[in-house]
Amino acid sequence: MTISVDDRRPDELEDQSPPWWRQAVVYQVYPRSFADANGDGLGDIPGVVARADYLAELGVDAVWLSPFYPSELADGGYDVADYRDVDPRLGTLDDFDDMVGALHARGIRVVVDIVPNHTSDRHAWFQEALEAGRGSAARERYIFREGKGPQGAEPPTDWVSVFGGPAWERVADGQWYLHNFATEQPDLNWDHPEVRADFVRTLRFWSDRGVDGFRIDVAHMLTKDLTEPLPSRAELDALPFDGKHPLIDRDDVHEIYAEWRKVFNEYDPPRTAVAEAWVDPSRVPLYAHPESLGQAFNFDLLQSDFDAGQFRQVVSDNLDLAAASGSSSTWVLSNHDVVRHATRYGLPPLGEQQRGRDGIKQGAEWLRSGGAEPALDREGGLRRARAATLFVLGLPGSAYLYQGEELGLHEVAEIPASERQDPTFFRTAGEEIGRDGCRVPLPWTAEGPAFGFGVGAPHIPQPGWFAESAVDVEEADAGSTLSLYRHALELRHTLQTGETLEWIETGRPDVLHFRRPNGWEVVTNFGAEQYPLPAGDVELSSSPLGDAVIPAETTVWLVRPGE
Repeated sequence: MTISVDDRRPDELEDQSPPWWRQAVVYQVYPRSFADANGDGLGDIPGVVARADYLAELGVDAVWLSPFYPSELADGGYDVADYRDVDPRLGTLDDFDDMVGALHARGIRVVVDIVPNHTSDRHAWFQEALEAGRGSAARERYIFREGKGPQGAEPPTDWVSVFGGPAWERVADGQWYLHNFATEQPDLNWDHPEVRADFVRTLRFWSDRGVDGFRIDVAHMLTKDLTEPLPSRAELDALPFDGKHPLIDRDDVHEIYAEWRKVFNEYDPPRTAVAEAWVDPSRVPLYAHPESLGQAFNFDLLQSDFDAGQFRQVVSDNLDLAAASGSSSTWVLSNHDVVRHATRYGLPPLGEQQRGRDGIKQGAEWLRSGGAEPALDREGGLRRARAATLFVLGLPGSAYLYQGEELGLHEVAEIPASERQDPTFFRTAGEEIGRDGCRVPLPWTAEGPAFGFGVGAPHIPQPGWFAESAVDVEEADAGSTLSLYRHALELRHTLQTGETLEWIETGRPDVLHFRRPNGWEVVTNFGAEQYPLPAGDVELSSSPLGDAVIPAETTVWLVRPGE
């Protein structure tokens, strides 16, 4: 007979496998820079389909697709003009369905980006708001205000956008609209019922097409309290982030996510979600709670040096946070917003006083110099990156990889100003160099046009040294970073079990050693001196081992015999 969930005994429920996302390895595809199938210099959805076997051979559990929606690319696709379509330069909805089918056929799930804080200024709603004018219902979907001063010629407040410059833009009839990011990204009014209903429709639209989960962009910024009088920038900056801040990490945002969770749970299996939420650690469980989005990014390693003490603190803190929410932690070393970790680890450490909110700050001086100063230790940076990667992949929880890190790619600094695309670069007059250096199209072949990315000139120029890290070069080298990632992910599927670890004291502050429940042990030597190799069968190491020793800046995976 058919057994419903309610008919199963508690012990039968406990025997069920945990949801796939709790221990998944998720690979972020930045589609415009992954693979170009039609030769126009822009990566596309058919390009992802063409590389599906590569993703399967890498051994990832899921692909997270950064925005592929119609967009004017004012912010790399995060200015969305239509949430329920594909940018025609990247393909069609049929192409999207083909991609989902191709990845699912290879056992790879699909996660897509949702950008709910703002739309593009080309979105039909915003164009309607411009046409409708003051006091219209159309403008209520966004945040319009009258200006200050004579004829309202000054913005409502002196707030500054995340990308630099004023956070308000004036329209033709004199009103101003709020944009916490680029001018082309007007903030939505999440108090408006039409806004809430439309995003529910969007979540169902993609879930019905087979999408397995969603990454929620700036999940902590949707709801706002804009009761007059609005605070000044100084007053805003002085307010605590306690759930009542006018703009950031408000308690009422979780009313939205509770509604979304009901939608996710309509599907079998339930759709997943992970929050991009730069919030105080004590508030992360609110986003990762099972009645909210269910998981939240842990970005702490993006602002950490390659340092044993920092890594241990980050791991301990975030495992505690995961336990508090009932979720699993997420581990991230690189993504589309930060300097690649091979480069971060090749630059002088920041130290606690200078450590920034995101990894791009660590390379800011180096990027502004075009990669000249300070000197980049390319070899050392890659060695440390490989060690950090094996450390992270040995942890309980899910790991998020960024395209190209499996090739050991460094950040590209030598991009001419005329070829840059990041709005941060333009809105700060080049003072903030932006994120283009981690978004350069991937090298697939050492020779040929665009290193195999496509037959046309890539939308961001690739440096000549990309040839050394091309996929076809690394596939032929058993010691390459690509080979290391493939081997690590294959082993991880075998070894990963449970969601706990036990720290083993090493007698050295620069060496970390932990054990997983099945006898799998991970040892990372963060220091400059070698460390005695513990007993056990060596399964993998990030660098060649010495005679019964772990060299400097190396991680080893061990399995104790009989365990």
